[in-house]
Amino acid sequence: MSKVASSKAASSKLASSPRPSSPAESRSLIEELNDAVAKGDVKRRLRVMLRITDLFAAGSRGYSSEQIALFDDVLQDLAADIEVKARAELAHKLAHIENAPPRIVRSLAFDDSIEVAGPVLALSQQLNDDDLVENARTKSQDHLLAIAQRLKLSEAVTDVLVERGDRRVVHKLVCNKGASISLAGYGKLTVRASNDRKLTLALGRRSDIPRQYFLKLLESASASVRAKLMADNPQAAETIQATVDSIATAMQREAREASQEHAVASREAKRRFALRPVTEANVHSGARAQEFDKTAVALARLGRFPLDLVERALLDQGEDMILLFAKAANCSWTTARELLLMYAANRNLTQDDLARSLERYKKLTARTAQSIIRFHAQSMKRRAGTDEPDDAAAGVATAEQAGWEWASDAPAACEPTA
Repeated sequence: MSKVASSKAASSKLASSPRPSSPAESRSLIEELNDAVAKGDVKRRLRVMLRITDLFAAGSRGYSSEQIALFDDVLQDLAADIEVKARAELAHKLAHIENAPPRIVRSLAFDDSIEVAGPVLALSQQLNDDDLVENARTKSQDHLLAIAQRLKLSEAVTDVLVERGDRRVVHKLVCNKGASISLAGYGKLTVRASNDRKLTLALGRRSDIPRQYFLKLLESASASVRAKLMADNPQAAETIQATVDSIATAMQREAREASQEHAVASREAKRRFALRPVTEANVHSGARAQEFDKTAVALARLGRFPLDLVERALLDQGEDMILLFAKAANCSWTTARELLLMYAANRNLTQDDLARSLERYKKLTARTAQSIIRFHAQSMKRRAGTDEPDDAAAGVATAEQAGWEWASDAPAACEPTA
């Protein structure tokens, strides 16, 4: 069937459908529609298309799915081969209609011109997650920017925006309170924020940011500040290091105290470990489930380490700190490996990297690891100019605060349970 015949058939059905216009107006519109399609008059086709769009908008809530499909057919035929400005006008009209004809809306969303695609990508409720994901994977950065402005965005969509989006896109996304961001998405955004102060601030303001990534932002920001200050004042390097470390540690503790996730993890740990001693299995299960707070609390209690140091080790992009803490707690390689693979640090280790870490782990002894960790904590205290482990600048919690003491010997090794 030709386009003309198809449009005439659809318009005839449309003429018999109930809609808010008089019979005379209906006949006039259908006759004009048939004439415009038959003669290929673009200007007349545009005029009819906008009239039909207004007609649909006036009674859209009362139309059945069959009637909406008829409007869809007619509008798609009329929208073919018209200029960008006209398609953009159509897009603006349809973007605000909740039950707009879905196929024409999708066609407009995938238009190469952002003037056409933008309104429906940002506003139309007729686009589902599959539509948005496909669009974000294949279209321009301007298309991604329009998607990032939607009132609600699922993790499936934001994952693609984070992966493909340029600086404008991720800034708009992070500032969108209706956008749900996955754990993996937050990990990638945190890495990007290490070189983007504006993005760091925007991420830090999000109420749903997982605490491990908030701490990661603090670490990255403090490292950047430290490097800049040291470059300007090399003679004061040690003082700068101590001052910035103390501020970062204080902010780390404030974030922990305000974190609901940490509060829940602490309560569960206190209840669980009151009934039975902490084991390596607690560390292993938390790491495997990517539960930062549960893992940090369990490892700190297992090895009797200061919680501040454990959290920093879990977030450190290098492998050394994790290997040291795991060995000092007499954990098996199975658990050390799970700790290395946690998303929070964004280590992105290959199988070769893990094989090299395993060889190093085999050569490291628990006593050596404990000595290094103890030396690290004492160094932080000396830089802060205090012998008291509970000083905010020391970078470690007191035994009373954390609920453990430094062990002269590590706990007995235990394998994780299934």
